[in-house]
Amino acid sequence: MDRLVKPDSKEVELFFYKGQKCSSTFKLTNLMHTMSVAVSLTTSNPSIFSLNKPLSIISPLSSSSYTLQLSHFSDQPPLTSPADVIVVRTTMLPTGKARHDDLRRIFSKPGPHVFRDAVLPISLVGPHVADFLISHHSNNPLPESCNLYKKVLSGCDKTHLTKLLKLAVELGNVDSVAVLIDAGADASFNDSNGKSLIPFAIRSGNFNVVKLLVDSCCRIKNSVDLVLHEAAAINRIDFMKFLIESFGDNEIDINSVDSNGRNPIHVAAIQGHVEVIDFCVSIGGNPNYMDNKGWTPLHYASSQGHLKSVECLLECSNVKKVRNKDGKTAFLLAKENGHSHLYDILHWGDELVRGVKLDDVHRVKKCIEEGAALNRKDQNGWTPLHWAAFKGRIKSLKVLLEHGAEVDAIDGDGYTPLHSAAHCGHLQGVLLLIAYGSQVNLKSFEGSLECVEKHVSLDYNNLYQEKA
Repeated sequence: MDRLVKPDSKEVELFFYKGQKCSSTFKLTNLMHTMSVAVSLTTSNPSIFSLNKPLSIISPLSSSSYTLQLSHFSDQPPLTSPADVIVVRTTMLPTGKARHDDLRRIFSKPGPHVFRDAVLPISLVGPHVADFLISHHSNNPLPESCNLYKKVLSGCDKTHLTKLLKLAVELGNVDSVAVLIDAGADASFNDSNGKSLIPFAIRSGNFNVVKLLVDSCCRIKNSVDLVLHEAAAINRIDFMKFLIESFGDNEIDINSVDSNGRNPIHVAAIQGHVEVIDFCVSIGGNPNYMDNKGWTPLHYASSQGHLKSVECLLECSNVKKVRNKDGKTAFLLAKENGHSHLYDILHWGDELVRGVKLDDVHRVKKCIEEGAALNRKDQNGWTPLHWAAFKGRIKSLKVLLEHGAEVDAIDGDGYTPLHSAAHCGHLQGVLLLIAYGSQVNLKSFEGSLECVEKHVSLDYNNLYQEKA
């Protein structure tokens, strides 16, 4: 005979509850027809697990129940790898009786009289164990985690499984999400606010979790879930594209607003996510939209000091001068928050060009003192110096040159300020620009400087000889 007793199961499942007394009962049956059997039970970790009857006697063909319990209350399940076990050792007891000390002596001396009948793994199960596993091993799963999860989840009902699914989704643990859905968790769950699991999956940043939920028939209500807002907040265009493809324009509106009246472009502007702004605008997002406070995306980008976002929004919107409900423009918000690197692009650059066009030297100097960029180009590639030369504003031209404006800056067609002055017949401007080093033989993209010779009677060679 290879064993004297038989356990009623191959492992002992112990339901674990945080901070509570946890125990589990199992049975051993004596297989001997005429002889009693002495039993010794030990755990591989006695400091954690204890047994009510470590030594016992079982009558012939009878069964005896045993209780395994945690030695101490705990907030965390004492999981180990490999799992803790109960070792069942037995020996025949012809007399059918023995004192406790006698049994201890019998099992303290190994030999052929002592059988090792079973090794029973201890499995901790229940929602608290699953919660612990998901929370602590989301990025570094335990070995054979899927099998472990399945075993642990055997003690969970559908409500527990769905609650655990939300946790796994929030942590971005795609393996746990898959196991929980397979175990019966409800992927179509909505919380008390009507929110589906998709927004939580987006926040986790794990694309595979989002895809798994969509594939598992998780549906959204965009006015509640605001999935594009969620994706915009973490700069994930891939999420936005996938969700639009999955749910379509009927369910997802690029211009939907949250409780503050902000659309996804507002959210991207607050965070400084230029790529998201570009994408939203490209599919019909409104960059001029004002929220409940009268703030446009440009107001937010300027307030936060996001230069690239401000530049992007200036290219696709026309709200630079729009005031919010507090009467503040984007420039005033930037100034209020000390974002001096935005002053030129939001205000002083425009003021500088305006001053140049009017030949208002006082305004031009003030703009320069306030940080206006002398060489910033407009949508046509013109610098303030181009405008001064084109308009023949000699006083402004001189101020710009004195403060270091680039004399031969070129526009989109390769024209310099000298080309502009010559084309309009402004001889004084031509002379001043040449005096500051403008190259008279610099070609535009379309050819040479023929317009200078055509509109201004001036011998450049003689002029250079006189200067020499």
